[in-house]
Amino acid sequence: MEARQVKEKFWFFLCGLAMVVIGLALGVVVGFIALRGGRVLSLEFLFSFPRHGMSEGGILPAIVGTLYLVLGSTLVSLPLGVLSAVYLVEYAPPHPVVQAIRSAIHCLAGVPSVVFGLFGLSVFVKLFGFGVSIVSGSLTLGIMSLPVVIASCEEALRSVPRSFREASLALGADRWTTVRRVVLPAAFPGMLTGLILAIGRVAGETAPIMFTAATFYARGLPRSPFDRVLALPYHIYGLMTEGTRPEKQIPLAYGTALVLLILVLLMNFSAILLRRRFRMARKW
Repeated sequence: MEARQVKEKFWFFLCGLAMVVIGLALGVVVGFIALRGGRVLSLEFLFSFPRHGMSEGGILPAIVGTLYLVLGSTLVSLPLGVLSAVYLVEYAPPHPVVQAIRSAIHCLAGVPSVVFGLFGLSVFVKLFGFGVSIVSGSLTLGIMSLPVVIASCEEALRSVPRSFREASLALGADRWTTVRRVVLPAAFPGMLTGLILAIGRVAGETAPIMFTAATFYARGLPRSPFDRVLALPYHIYGLMTEGTRPEKQIPLAYGTALVLLILVLLMNFSAILLRRRFRMARKW
């Protein structure tokens, strides 16, 4: 066997080993949470309100609050991210300022989430006067997820063959019509990848909503966008750190973690199915 073939098999083995290790680690984490949280998982736990200082009852307000924050942040990040990516790819000239903006966007993706939380506290909660509310939390989470959405949308737009644009322009369409009718539909399945990543990050963040949206206890569901909300990640944090009856609250925290994991997986799976549907429609 040649040395080149030996090296190839060696690197294939390392890649396979890495995949197995990651799969086992993920299985251990999911299995641990499922074993601990499955003991308290029930319909009452999912659809009832907390009672007795968060030591009994369910997590319905936290589930609803998380969905509100995810929906609000998506409404902020998706249009801004798509429009920004369209400008950077289709319209922006090759200028050093544009390159600096693109580099800044990529750098923002690595900023710790607590920094975005302090930004939201200073700007949306205090400066704009929204208070600790769904609006402040959604805006903060939307800005935090923007770099991921913009970067993924840029890659999706660049993956559209140039011949698509040239054919549209040759048929008499203007540039905006070409982008709107040809480029965006072709790139949309790839854009959903960024949205999936953004949803997964937003649903599991604690630090930004700690300063801008979350409350430790609520007796009912929010009635206004300017109300505070319970949220699953902050609910877990509160049960593990601020509870007065840990023997009852720690099992509830594991159950909440399992629900959060299932919720994120369901949202990601739904987005993946939607992306596959668009790809199949594009082929036909």
